[in-house]
Amino acid sequence: MSAFLYLHGFNSSPGSGKARQTEAWLAATHPDVDFICPFLSPFPEVAMAQAEAAMAGHQVVGILGSSMGGFFATFLAERYDCRAVLINPAVRPWEGRDHLLGDQANYHTGEVHRIEPCHLDQLRAYDVPVLSQAGRFLVLVQTGDEVLDYHQAVTKYAGAQMIVEDGGDHGFQGYERYLPDIYRFLTGAGHPALSNSG
Repeated sequence: MSAFLYLHGFNSSPGSGKARQTEAWLAATHPDVDFICPFLSPFPEVAMAQAEAAMAGHQVVGILGSSMGGFFATFLAERYDCRAVLINPAVRPWEGRDHLLGDQANYHTGEVHRIEPCHLDQLRAYDVPVLSQAGRFLVLVQTGDEVLDYHQAVTKYAGAQMIVEDGGDHGFQGYERYLPDIYRFLTGAGHPALSNSG
């Protein structure tokens, strides 16, 4: 059975709104597709190991990643030669992100972890400076993202299929509207409607 891997953002969890919406939509419309959404550690090397362990034994045909999950999804899509959908993705999370350092509490569990400079160095190790195939990515960004500069994603993923919406926020308001397009893109069943692309 084919599967989608969903990677949540930093300090988030499989209980995030977009993860739940994706899982529910797949269960209702495409029950033949497994939904895999591991709980990711805030520590990059551990999170990557968890993501790769979650892929083991599954026929992962596509990866979805939100925010920091989009950064990790880029690395995994390149490594495993598969398609990825990135929602308001982090591009260079180790740069200018001093506020990541120190104690960080997970939004969903309240669990606190201490982020050290070495963890930002670990993030840099997963950077993909040049995409081997921009066409393997579909990028969804909203200009109202209050956490990340959407211009970085537009520049990084030039050549990818891209939807740029005015307004919105870091959570990507109205995400569920694009689930049919996301499915078609990840499965190669057709191209998403890009009437809102910028």
